[in-house]
Amino acid sequence: MQIKRKASANWQGTGKEGKGTLTSQSGVLSNTQYGFNSRFADGIGTNPEELIGAAHAGCYSMKLAFNLNAAGFTADSIDTDAIVILEDGSITEVQLTTHVKAEGLTKEKFEELAADAKANCPVSKLLKANITLTTVLV
Repeated sequence: MQIKRKASANWQGTGKEGKGTLTSQSGVLSNTQYGFNSRFADGIGTNPEELIGAAHAGCYSMKLAFNLNAAGFTADSIDTDAIVILEDGSITEVQLTTHVKAEGLTKEKFEELAADAKANCPVSKLLKANITLTTVLV
């Protein structure tokens, strides 16, 4: 089964003084602004690293939910943060932290399922960065 999703970017001007917008097929992003200040400072708008972080946290959480279900557990909640580190022009690291609440889940089984989700969610497979994981069983 092949799934295709589309997003687009428009950029005008130089890298530092220019500005751009991002739009996604779903409409969640609709001419959402981004630029030098939103990427490298505290300007208003989004940036590629923030979007990669959101994609990674979402993908990881869903993969972990599938893993939990396959092992006979249902999560009451999975909360995942992703910190994306851009250094010297490359994304060098993604730090995932996940908090999971699931009835009957042991710490050992949780660690196993969480590590598998980290290694096998499609966004993890895409990234060449070092991916770290901190787990918290609630």
